[in-house]
Amino acid sequence: MNAESDRIIIFDTTLRDGEQSPGAALNADEKLTIARALARLGVDIIEAGFPRASDGDFLAVQRVAEQVGTMGGPTICGLARALKDDIKRAAEALKPAASWRIHTFIATSDIHLEYKLRKTRQEVLAIIPDMVAYAKSFTPDVEFSPEDAGRSDPEFLYQVLEAAIAAGATTVNIPDTVGYTTPEEFGGLIRGIKENVPNIEQAIISVHGHNDLGLAVATSWRRYKMARASWNARSTASVSARAMRRWKSW
Repeated sequence: MNAESDRIIIFDTTLRDGEQSPGAALNADEKLTIARALARLGVDIIEAGFPRASDGDFLAVQRVAEQVGTMGGPTICGLARALKDDIKRAAEALKPAASWRIHTFIATSDIHLEYKLRKTRQEVLAIIPDMVAYAKSFTPDVEFSPEDAGRSDPEFLYQVLEAAIAAGATTVNIPDTVGYTTPEEFGGLIRGIKENVPNIEQAIISVHGHNDLGLAVATSWRRYKMARASWNARSTASVSARAMRRWKSW
């Protein structure tokens, strides 16, 4: 353990996942105001939005990148599905920032594969390294998330994470997308990842919990105790009751 690996990293997703709370919607000016406040608080990474979702969100992310992502300021992050159009759009919005990250994701649970993506495990396993490498062609800071990791088969999840890291992902985020797992289950999942993904030491392990069942704090604390990962930050409680975020492994 060294001082850098033991440092707490705060990742705030208010401007992106916060908008998934019922009745929550932020325009570009509001996002910029919140982003400036988060920067003053010393947040390390601000997930500013989903640039491919709409022209409005693209412009909001771009403004945050330009005006908040200044030298010495926070890293600005944009979400992108594991699709070239999404990733390219995110890069275009984020590139004014001094430090920026592309966060790309694809579902890995069998229920999502069958009913949402209509793809096999092998098809998804082939997509992941290609899209992580594509994101890496724009920025060295790439985060990968296996959506619905909490309900994914652990053995398949280990393969997915190994492939993403091998392709260049510097952070792997483990989301409990539907707020389904108990604290013990999710802590065990993180521990299993640390023990069974051969190249896991090459990436930061992050988690993204949801508070749908009121377990976000308990689950996050249990992950900390079981997985020996450092504490995580969350989207601001006044905006989002769903997302709770971020581990840094050591």
